[in-house]
Amino acid sequence: MDLRALPIGYREDSTPWTLGLLGTHVLVAGATGAGKGSVLWSILRALAPLIRAGVVEVWAIDPKGGMELYRGRALFTRYVDDSPDDMADLLDDAASFTRARAQNLKTWTRKLTPTVEHPFRLILVDEFAFLSAYQPDHRLAGRIDAAVQIICSQGRGPGVGMLVCVQDPSKEVVPYRQLFPTRVALRLDNARQVEMVLGEDARDRGARCDEIPEWMYGTGYVKLDGQREPTRVRAAYPTDRDIDLLAAGYPAPVELPPVPAQPASATAVADPYLTEGELDPEWRAFVRSRTPAGKALR
Repeated sequence: MDLRALPIGYREDSTPWTLGLLGTHVLVAGATGAGKGSVLWSILRALAPLIRAGVVEVWAIDPKGGMELYRGRALFTRYVDDSPDDMADLLDDAASFTRARAQNLKTWTRKLTPTVEHPFRLILVDEFAFLSAYQPDHRLAGRIDAAVQIICSQGRGPGVGMLVCVQDPSKEVVPYRQLFPTRVALRLDNARQVEMVLGEDARDRGARCDEIPEWMYGTGYVKLDGQREPTRVRAAYPTDRDIDLLAAGYPAPVELPPVPAQPASATAVADPYLTEGELDPEWRAFVRSRTPAGKALR
């Protein structure tokens, strides 16, 4: 699977619509019910084999309490859906990782080729407004703002990308739209929002996002390399059942904690058997069921 051309749907001429993640950041804008989830889950479905192989890590934030992303949480290396402080911590960690990886890579490459040892890391935020314009804690909003700007301004080379979904693409919600080179405009509320996402004259050139019918979920416009006119596209529609199968079949690798070293002591060598007080109830029952005759647990 090519991280520069993930198949997620079709163009209006029936050719595949591919979207790149490596070396860019993605902004998906659409009104309520426009089908942002279709774009998001189509991207995750295309990434699934790389997620399971450990070549891609997804850190996900769902400020709506898990309504969109919780079902597929097994795909994510890190996942937060409840505490704004935890969401800010995740973004802080991602920003620190971005800078540290850039320092490590600068002596031998300008652009990362993802591997299991150095995976591509995607920072996914379902509804960004909850972390910016709708965040009442100004201190927290400042932390989030600073972290996102670091990731978006420095992450492309080191292999750290952002995928952000918004309903309102205004500067109040996304004050640094220019840091998202790849933009997808689904159904929007008015003509002005089309220009916010796709740039000046985009609507005059055919991107009439404000005229997309409500029943055409996942339909929108993008600008493709080498073309001045926007292209109409439609993302696939992964169902809840599809998401369940995706999470079950392609979970992110789990990093097992290291086994703690046993303390070297004369007591441990002389008496290898633990007393009941040193075991929790579940292990006590398990050890009793496996203890050979004549070696009863004391």
